[in-house]
Amino acid sequence: MEAVVNPSLTALDSADLVAAAEAMIPFLREKAPETNALRRPPESVRQRLKETGIARLWQPRRYGGAEGSLTEGAEILRAVGRGCGSTAWIMAQNIQHNMMLANWPEQAQDEIWGEMPDALVSGILIPGIGKAKRVEGGYSLSGRWPFVSGSEIADWIIFTGDVVDAEGKAEEMHFVLPRGEVEILDTWYTIGLQGSSSQDCALKEAFLPAHRAVSMHDLKGHGRSPGAKVNKGWQYRAPPYAMFGCFIGCAALGVAEAAVGYYVENARKRASTMSGSNVSSFTTQQVKVAEAKAAVLSARQLIDSTLAEIETLYRRGGTSTVEDRTRWRAMATYAGRLASSAVNLVLEAGGGGVIYERNPIARCVADMTVANRHITQNWDVNASTYGRVLLGLPSGVEALDD
Repeated sequence: MEAVVNPSLTALDSADLVAAAEAMIPFLREKAPETNALRRPPESVRQRLKETGIARLWQPRRYGGAEGSLTEGAEILRAVGRGCGSTAWIMAQNIQHNMMLANWPEQAQDEIWGEMPDALVSGILIPGIGKAKRVEGGYSLSGRWPFVSGSEIADWIIFTGDVVDAEGKAEEMHFVLPRGEVEILDTWYTIGLQGSSSQDCALKEAFLPAHRAVSMHDLKGHGRSPGAKVNKGWQYRAPPYAMFGCFIGCAALGVAEAAVGYYVENARKRASTMSGSNVSSFTTQQVKVAEAKAAVLSARQLIDSTLAEIETLYRRGGTSTVEDRTRWRAMATYAGRLASSAVNLVLEAGGGGVIYERNPIARCVADMTVANRHITQNWDVNASTYGRVLLGLPSGVEALDD
C-alpha cells in the first residue's frame, strides 16, 4: 500500500471531478469575455479551478489526487472547452503536467505537492531552446521559451533544456521551477485563445537542485523513471508524449462542440434577413449542421477509442511500440481535423451574425484557428511521422521512440 504524504488528505474521486467540470461551464462562459480581455483567467477562475481539483485527476493518490482514467481526462477537457477555450487550453497543460510530475524524484514531488496539493503546473516542452549545464548540486538553466500557456496563473512551470556533455553530445532534460523564479514577458497578443496566458518566459542562469530535473527518457512511459519507485499506478507507465495530442485536442474539441451548440440554439429561432423564413427550414442549413454535428461526434469517438486502447494496454501491464505511439498521435490529430471542420461549417452556415465579437461563435472560430497551430494538431507533421514508421523508416521524433 502506498504511503500517504499528508494523512489529512482524502483522495479525490475522479467521477466527482468530471461532474465539477460539467457544472463549471456556465461560470466559465460568464467569465470568458473577462478572461480574454485580461489575456489570462481572472483570479476568480483560478480559484475555482483549484477548488474543484480538476487538474488533479492524474495526481498520485498519495498526495490526495484521483489517479483517474484517461477518458475522464477527455471528458473534463471537453467540458472546460465548452465553457472557455482559453481556460481549457491552460487546463490541458495543468492536468497533463501533473501526470508527468509523478515521474520526477520523490523529493521534487514532496516539494511541490506536499506543500501545495492543488498546485497548477504549466510548462513548455519545445526541444532545443533552453540551455543547461551541470553545476554543483544541480543545474544552471537559461533560455527564452514561447507559448507557456497558463504562465501567469501557474504555481510551478516546467521547461526543457539541453545539457551538453564533455564529448559535445546534448541530452534533453526537463526542469521544474516555482513561477516566482521565472521572468514572464508580455508577448501574448493574438487573434484567438487570447485568455490562455501563453506568454514567453525567460530564465538566466537559474539554479535548480538535481531532484527537480529528469531526462526525456524518464518521461517516455516505460515505468523506469525516478518517480516510478513510489507511484505504481498504470497511468505513470503510459507515454505522455504520445497522448498530448489527445488531451490538447479535447480542449479544442470542446470549443468545436460549443460552436455547434451555439449555432443550433440560434438557428432554431433565427429568421433570414432577406426572406423572413426561419433559417432552420433551409435544406442547406440542415445539411451543414448535420455534418458539423457528425464531425464533432466522430472526433469524440476517435479520441475516446484511442484513449481506451492505451488505458486497456497499460492496465494489463503491456507496453507500446513506436508504431503504436505514432498512430495514437496521428489519430488525435485527425480528430482535430474533424473538430476544425465542424467549426468551419458553422462559420459558413452562420451568416453575417457570426462576424460580431459579441457572438460566442466568433470566439470559437478565433480560438480554433489558434489551437490548430499547435504541433500536435498539425496533420502533415503527425501523419508523416506515422507514415514513416508504417513504411519501415525511423520516426524522426525522439520523444516517441523507445
